[in-house]
Amino acid sequence: RCVLQMKWSRCCGSQYWLLFRNETQVSVMFLEYYKLNDQPFGVTPDPGFLFLSPTHREALASLYYGVSAGRGFVALSAQPGMGKTTLLFKLLQHLGTSARTVFIFQTQCSPRDFLRNLLVDLGVNDSDGDLVRIQSELNNVLLRESRSGKRFVLVIDEAQNLDPSVLELVRMLSNFETPRQKLMNIVLAGQPQLAETLDSPDLVQLRQRVSIIARLKAFTDEETRLYIDHRLRLAGYDCQHPLFTKRALAMIASFSKGIPRNINNICFNALSVGCALKQRTIDGDVVREVLDDLDLGSLHRDAAINQRR
Repeated sequence: RCVLQMKWSRCCGSQYWLLFRNETQVSVMFLEYYKLNDQPFGVTPDPGFLFLSPTHREALASLYYGVSAGRGFVALSAQPGMGKTTLLFKLLQHLGTSARTVFIFQTQCSPRDFLRNLLVDLGVNDSDGDLVRIQSELNNVLLRESRSGKRFVLVIDEAQNLDPSVLELVRMLSNFETPRQKLMNIVLAGQPQLAETLDSPDLVQLRQRVSIIARLKAFTDEETRLYIDHRLRLAGYDCQHPLFTKRALAMIASFSKGIPRNINNICFNALSVGCALKQRTIDGDVVREVLDDLDLGSLHRDAAINQRR
C-alpha cells in the first residue's frame, strides 16, 4: 500500500498522496469515479460475489450432496487464494435453516480446546468440564438437533493445521449417530497439505471415512476475464463499456496465475491507480505499473542495494 502511495506522489503530485492515505479512502474514491455501488475486488470472503467456475461449481455441488446425503465426512482442498472460504460460506447459505451449522477456523489447538470451542459456538459454556463430560454434552446437543429435524454440519477451515490428536478426535466425533443416521456431518477444508495429511498411515481410519474430496483449480485466461466481469457487474458497473482493455486482462490473467486473490489484488490496485491518473479505462500500462509495485522481490533487491551504499 505504501509503495502505491509513493507512486501516486511521483505521478500526480502530493495532493493525491494526502487523499489516498489508506485503503478505505482509496476504495471510496474509485467507487465514485468508476460509478460502482460496491467494492468489486474486496478481500473478505463474500459469498454474494462468488464466481462459479466449472471446478468451483462442481466442488460446491459435491459438498452439498455429501452433506445432504449424510455421508459423514467430505473434504475440500485448494491452494491459498482460490476462494475456498468463500465457497464454504456459499455452502452454508445453501443449507440455510435446514441445518444447524458451526464454522471453525481456529485450528491450532488441543483436542479439549477444540471441543470447548465447538460447544461455545453451540451456546453451551462449559469451561470446567473434562473431555468425557464435554463429549457427553455435545452428544446431548446433537440429539436435540436431530429430534428437531435438523442435520448438524461442522465446517472446519484451514484443517491442514490440525494436530493429529485433534484429527483423531474429529474422527471420533463422526461416531455420534443413531441406528438410522449420522448426527454430525463434517466438512474438512484446507490447503493441499490436507490431502497429504489424510494419506498418512496414522490416519487411515479417518481417510476411509472421507467419502468425497473436492478440489479447486486455478482459472483459465477466459475464466479470469469472466471472473472480473462478474464481480464488476455485481458491483454495479455498466459492462457495456469495458473497464479493462484486452491487453490489461491478458496481463492480469498471466501474472495472477488464475488465482482469485491475486486477481483481486491486481484489479484493486489498478482501479486505484487509474482513478488517480483520471483514466476511465484500465490499460496495459496501468497494470504494468501495478505489477511493478507489487513485485516484492524487486523491493527486497532495492533495499539490499540501499543498505550496501
